[in-house]
Amino acid sequence: MSDHLSKQFDLELEHIRTRILQMGGLVERQLLAAIEAFSTGQLEAMQQVIDTDREVDAHQVAIDEACTLLIARRQPTARDLRLVMAISRIVTDLERSGDKAAKIANMSRRLQRAGSQRVPRLSDIHHCGRLATDMLQSALDSLARMDVDAARQVIGADKALDDAFNAILRQLITYMMEDPRTITEALDIIWIAKAIERVGDHAANIAENVIYIVSGVDVRHTAAPAKSLEQA
Repeated sequence: MSDHLSKQFDLELEHIRTRILQMGGLVERQLLAAIEAFSTGQLEAMQQVIDTDREVDAHQVAIDEACTLLIARRQPTARDLRLVMAISRIVTDLERSGDKAAKIANMSRRLQRAGSQRVPRLSDIHHCGRLATDMLQSALDSLARMDVDAARQVIGADKALDDAFNAILRQLITYMMEDPRTITEALDIIWIAKAIERVGDHAANIAENVIYIVSGVDVRHTAAPAKSLEQA
């Protein structure tokens, strides 16, 4: 690839990466707003979260198109192709995280409209949401800096989020066992907690892709993130 084409390729990649980080920031705000709306019960805020999902989807379509054009025009190979493939997976995880935020808002709206509140709005949900948002933010930071160590920390943080989800699950099961009238409401809150937990999984996926971009090592479905090729 000539120097001119190489520079053009780098510029196009940088534009795509900037767009991903913009999309990621939007999803972060969407998730935080969804958690806050669950706590406050504000229907207007819930609707705004749901409406934002269209904007997230538009980002995904634009980035996917940019990646397709990049491959067609530049025909990248080796590390450059690996980068474009990983970017496509990262965008998918961000879009699905946005879907989860919209689901939280939808379920919260359903709870609010149902009127009854036999199950208290658990503060643990807010804590769980904060953990997931922090993971997502850290995953995006690791992408911006191409920082393998930071990406590994994101993957390691997933256990704390899983533990928080399991604590919420045990608490809600207790409510349902003690008072069957709480079952419908408790199940809706479980779905909200599960959606938050899944955002953490998507953040961990993003971090795994950062490791793949930098090191060429695919750490998906492994017990622990592998060392980079440079460190091995």
